Amino acid sequence: MKTAVITVASAARQEHLERQRRVLAEVADDIVRVEAWLDETPPTQAPDAGTLTLHVPPGPHGMRVGEGRNRAAARALEAGAELLVFLDVDCLPGPDLLPAYRAAAAGHPDAILAGAVTYLASVQRPESASDLPFLVRPHRARPALPSGWTRSANPPEYDLFWSLSFAVTPATWARIGGFHAGYEGYGAEDTDLAWTARDADVEMRWVGGADAFHQWHPVSSPPWQHLDDILRNGATFHRRWGSWPMGGWLDAFAAAGAIERRGDEWVRTA
Repeated sequence: MKTAVITVASAARQEHLERQRRVLAEVADDIVRVEAWLDETPPTQAPDAGTLTLHVPPGPHGMRVGEGRNRAAARALEAGAELLVFLDVDCLPGPDLLPAYRAAAAGHPDAILAGAVTYLASVQRPESASDLPFLVRPHRARPALPSGWTRSANPPEYDLFWSLSFAVTPATWARIGGFHAGYEGYGAEDTDLAWTARDADVEMRWVGGADAFHQWHPVSSPPWQHLDDILRNGATFHRRWGSWPMGGWLDAFAAAGAIERRGDEWVRTA
């Protein structure tokens, strides 16, 4: 099964991207590698030999993560990919990530496939794929199955979908239609893709053994630097689906007095 590994990247994550490249080279020897660059300008450093690179500059409101993934997927399909594996630039692939996704796709070609993600601590900076199995500690908010197991997600679990690490066959990707192009900057494109899949009766399956490892970077909680993105993208999601995503962040901003509910809308306070 000819497999593409797709990553959207930026200069702010150059170190993470380089570590991902090194680990990916250890665990995969025959893949279509596609990197979509989301900054204003293309990368200054040449990618690894054989990597397909494209430039998807920001829109008026920020980076176009979903559109970058869409265009990278199209490039991978042109190159003959039979399985699309999307891996966030912050994530390292575990040694069994690709075999687990391939096996799951062979058994469930009509499903969107989601593996577990371990969030690494700041002091954990693995440089080799052989280090990763000792660091497995999947995020507790999402199912983590034994290696070789898969399970169909129930309808509420579609809200737990992360685009940090997932896989689809070309037919399933076409059925979903990719990420909605109306999201720019931070937030909501993941949930929108999952709801689109659910609306199209596309099964989502949790995949054991397809472990990804999220490299540490500083974060704020709630993410104040993304407040305007969350309001804008949340409003887009609300127009499409009739409800607001990222409810935990919205509640935290409201509790701090930064936003308030006016009718069906969330807006900044004066």
